[in-house]
Amino acid sequence: LLDRDISVLSLDVGEDEGTGIVHIAPGAGAEDFQLGNEHGLPIIAPLTEDGDYINGFDWLSGRNVSEVNDDIFKSLEDKGVLYSIVPYKHRYPVCWRCNTELVFRLVDEWFIGMDDLREPMKDATKTINWVPAFGRDRELDWLDNMHDWMISKKRYWGLALPIYKCESCGNVDVMGSEAELEERAVEGWEEFEGHSPHRPWIDAVKIACSDCGDTVSRIPDVGNPWLDAGIVSFSTIKYRTDRDHWNDWFPADWISESFPGQFRNWFYSLIAMSAALENTAPTKAVFSYALMRDETGEEMHKSRGNAIWFEDAADKMGVDTMRWLYTRQNPSSNLNFGYGPGDEVRRGHIMPLWNVYSFFVTYANLDDWSPSTSDESIERSELDRWLLSELNRLVEGVTEHLEAFRPMESMLAIEEFIDGLSNWYVRRSRRRFWRSESDADKQAAYATLYETLTTLARLLAPVTPFLSEEMYRNLVAGVDKTAPDSVHLSDWPVVDATKIDDRLSGSVNLARRLASLGRAARASSRIKVRQPLQSLLVDLALIKDQLMEELNVREVNDASTAGGLMGFSIRPNLRLLGPKLKDDMREFNAELARASHSEKVIEELDPTGHATFGRFRVSREELLIDQIPTDPRFAVAYEDGYAAGVDTELTPELEAEGTVRELVHHVQNLRKSAGLEISDRIDLFVEAPDVLVGPLRLHETYVLTETLADSVNYGQAPASAHAEDADVNGVTARLGVRKSG
Repeated sequence: LLDRDISVLSLDVGEDEGTGIVHIAPGAGAEDFQLGNEHGLPIIAPLTEDGDYINGFDWLSGRNVSEVNDDIFKSLEDKGVLYSIVPYKHRYPVCWRCNTELVFRLVDEWFIGMDDLREPMKDATKTINWVPAFGRDRELDWLDNMHDWMISKKRYWGLALPIYKCESCGNVDVMGSEAELEERAVEGWEEFEGHSPHRPWIDAVKIACSDCGDTVSRIPDVGNPWLDAGIVSFSTIKYRTDRDHWNDWFPADWISESFPGQFRNWFYSLIAMSAALENTAPTKAVFSYALMRDETGEEMHKSRGNAIWFEDAADKMGVDTMRWLYTRQNPSSNLNFGYGPGDEVRRGHIMPLWNVYSFFVTYANLDDWSPSTSDESIERSELDRWLLSELNRLVEGVTEHLEAFRPMESMLAIEEFIDGLSNWYVRRSRRRFWRSESDADKQAAYATLYETLTTLARLLAPVTPFLSEEMYRNLVAGVDKTAPDSVHLSDWPVVDATKIDDRLSGSVNLARRLASLGRAARASSRIKVRQPLQSLLVDLALIKDQLMEELNVREVNDASTAGGLMGFSIRPNLRLLGPKLKDDMREFNAELARASHSEKVIEELDPTGHATFGRFRVSREELLIDQIPTDPRFAVAYEDGYAAGVDTELTPELEAEGTVRELVHHVQNLRKSAGLEISDRIDLFVEAPDVLVGPLRLHETYVLTETLADSVNYGQAPASAHAEDADVNGVTARLGVRKSG
């Protein structure tokens, strides 16, 4: 092809493709180069750095490699040596930036021999706290298998390698500093002085060879970028000029980068430099993380149209939401980023916190409450003490997690706390804030919620700097002139161990779990939450008052005193027993029905795997065993050994109370549509059949309290009132509200 003797090497190839002969080009591929060296093949490097053929390649000389494929085929055909051209689809390397096809090119590069540094680097690596922990093993694996470090690049811009190779005698001089270069310079210093040590200025400087004295130019290569990145701990903090200052800052407390490529890049280069210069690690800890994909898990690319630019995400999603999404992610797993996941974080965690903050500010302003007038000695309710216990446990846990570089665990703990704050504490405390009188219990509620929100603002400041700043400026800096101006200037929260009550936390958290089961049981019976029920039956009747209020039941009873919540139903597995018993199935069913103690049957099945019914002995797999409520009146929910059942039988009294609660719900919505403020007193007008008016008259005091009504008028609403029709449990009522006074 090239009018030269080209060596070929016979290799083992698959019999279903190719010719059985593989062409080896030692100057155009890593494997080819290695094989060429092993077999003494001539190494021909045909291309310049621009991809043009060098002189000596006949009609190809000077032409670019990307333009000659068709002409090579034609040349072979003209010579009569072309056998066949077969299109063959295969992967080909391209530039990841511009998608241009790449070619292999043999060049001379500069390397640092790493064998002597291998063990010192491994020793340094073992002293680092790697998060995730597998980072340590990955780095050690790279060090075990690393080759010499190629430090040069055939580029124009970059770190100028301070290497001067004498063309006359082959001696190599390496400059250790700019001062040494100035001292050794024999020409070009004036042209370089005052410029950065980059091309073209640095190339003007020439030195005298330390061996033969000839004038020597710098090699044209620039440095591998990771060479520059690795030395930053020494080049930027006065390692050579002020060692005391350098010792104050070295090693770094921690560094952070995405782990897929950095074990052999930045982490590697930092450790190499530090081990070579100081025989120590460059950092105390490495926090690394996986890649970011789009929300479907695909790689983001501009060409695919699925890339999201930071400015767009910041404007549409908000940077606090982005930071929350990043921080809660398991760092060892890829993050699927997008507006969908961002909206889940915003709606699921940020908005509930903001709603609690807004709730507090609204009522504190209505009551003119201020932390400066709060009495710290005021007695706190059990609910307040629980929240403060959970808050201090949160501070303790978040602090511990962050100090150990476990941000995901910190955020999951904060999310769980916000859920309890919003869906338990605030919901169960609403009436304490609604009350018109400012009693001690209301003051305790304000003080507790204030302490909680201000502590959360500081805990979340590293993750949500803008949300935290907004809360802090209003709640703290806005009312306390001695406080720091910004949450980011305030102290990190400190645990108050005296407020942590593990027993109380455990019992309330159990109550929350049972309440969740109770709500599930309610939902299964399709009875509205506003409909009061007679009783709740639970396996462990703790914190009765909280469960009664949370689940809208009149009493809480211990299931153990009522014969338990769950029983067992045992049926034959007809798929297995049918073919086995055949005509005896009727007799077996009768024996099964006579088994009065299902629990005993279950116990007998566990150790032996079999049970006997009359003359029949069957295995557990031959039975279908279901848990069922022991009392059909109760809707039961069961999970992880806990069960809760609600009595679904409704008495006329309970139905009347449920009707009134439903009507109150409609009045509250009517207040909002009328544009009334939360604290506005109203006159209420109800035009409805007796089936609604009767229950309303029985519970009129409750209605007045819940709706802030000064009066209830049974009749048509005047024109001055805002009136709407409402469907109250299937009955139409005309409701009207008017600001009183």
